[in-house]
Amino acid sequence: MSQPQTRAAVRKRPFILAGVMLAGFMSAIEATIVATAMPSIVADLGGFAVFSWVFSGYLLMQAITIPIYGKLADLYGRKPVFAIGVLLFLIGSIACGFSQSMTALILFRMLQGLGAGAVQPISTTIVGDIYTMEERGKIQGYLASVWGVSSVIGPALGGFFVQFTHWAWVFWMNVPIGILSLLLIVFFLKEEVKPTRRQVDYAGSLLLFVSVGALMLLLIGGGSLWSWTSWPIGVLAVLFAAGFTAFLFQEKRAPEPMMPLYLWKRRIISTANAAAFTTGALLIGLSTFLPTYVQGVMDRSPTVAGFTLAVMSIGWSLAATLGGRWVLRIGFRRMAVAGGILLTAGSVFFLLMKPDYGPLFPGIGSFILGIGMGLTATTFIVSIQNSVQWTERGVATASHMFMRILGNTVGAALLGGLLNSRMTAYLAETESRTGLSLHLDLANDLLDPVKKAALDPQLVSLVQEGLVVSLHNVYWGVFGFACLSLLLVLLFPSIPVGQKGPSASPAGTPEGEQPPKGDSKA
Repeated sequence: MSQPQTRAAVRKRPFILAGVMLAGFMSAIEATIVATAMPSIVADLGGFAVFSWVFSGYLLMQAITIPIYGKLADLYGRKPVFAIGVLLFLIGSIACGFSQSMTALILFRMLQGLGAGAVQPISTTIVGDIYTMEERGKIQGYLASVWGVSSVIGPALGGFFVQFTHWAWVFWMNVPIGILSLLLIVFFLKEEVKPTRRQVDYAGSLLLFVSVGALMLLLIGGGSLWSWTSWPIGVLAVLFAAGFTAFLFQEKRAPEPMMPLYLWKRRIISTANAAAFTTGALLIGLSTFLPTYVQGVMDRSPTVAGFTLAVMSIGWSLAATLGGRWVLRIGFRRMAVAGGILLTAGSVFFLLMKPDYGPLFPGIGSFILGIGMGLTATTFIVSIQNSVQWTERGVATASHMFMRILGNTVGAALLGGLLNSRMTAYLAETESRTGLSLHLDLANDLLDPVKKAALDPQLVSLVQEGLVVSLHNVYWGVFGFACLSLLLVLLFPSIPVGQKGPSASPAGTPEGEQPPKGDSKA
């Protein structure tokens, strides 16, 4: 039986945590800071028609590689996989800054995503390794606060770089942060995982890449790059179905599967992962379309629109920090149910929202929804990590994050399709009634102050009305995902709490857990 951690090991934990938080900050700030700089990037490189792939390509590679890195971390240890992920992320960041075309930027962003697939899940797994059950909730709350901080300073920092230097620095700023993070992990996280002959599931990795890649391309390109009835969509659908069926068969027969299917038979993991999917779809629906409503309908500035989303991250980080401290006292299921109720309550604000209510009204809804996200996300990750052994923790954590990113992508595709179809129908109906020439590009002009000023006031009014109607349908979709999330957390099993958790071993793992064929020392 393992002994409690030595004083030296405990003293190293703050440095390891600092390295993990820096890596999390580097990954989290990418979304907001790049989004702020995109207008300047498009003005410099061109490629407006494909610039959305700057985000989609990054998300695609991250989603595909998360489960693979999680399994590799269980086989070979956390430190080497984390180091590879950070290095790939930094190489991609440097290359992004030197891009001379939009195509090159998209390719280098995919390289960044290839590294990000390791950074986020392995960071969370390391925390699960070096802290005991009682400590994990509090520490996961600290990690969640990183997202709140990055969402607040990301837009401001992106604006600063664009205005006073060059957009390349939104990528190059990752370099010193990533190097410092890497040094802290390399020097303070000590692992002694003895090499043994293992059968890596390369076939499973390839099939997962093919099937999930086909699904992502189908959802991202359907209705925009290709018609839903076109042959590319049919080919991608068949490729996904065939690849995923083959993946399931491979995972059943592989000696060491990339994503062990038996984990999904555990109610804690299957319920938490399903809820991660629905909350991921809800989250992307709000963060993608709320700024359009605030800017295009309420006539507020991008800064005000950003504020309505920033308060969601503030609520998330506060709830995650406090929830992490209370989860063992209150209980996993009660905490998850409370978060599900708040998610539903927050989404109601957007159903009731009207243009003359002003940005404060959706800001309150965002804050409540953020609290719900913080409570549920912390509960899910802590309960999953407490339910598995060291040899399963990496792949179990990765499977949860994979489902959330998959929810992001599916939510963006479904809700975006809902918006476009409803807006198209509204414009066609209004055009036949008024005789005016109306098209979807007018919505883009509405978000540009210069182009909007040149439009006929009647045209502006009609397009704004169309956005109100169309976005209201989107918020019904957000509300639907919130209700599904609440239903899933009601199915979350009651997990006994209150007992004193196991002490941490020299491996940084709870007592009784051992890395394969060796141990690791924090």
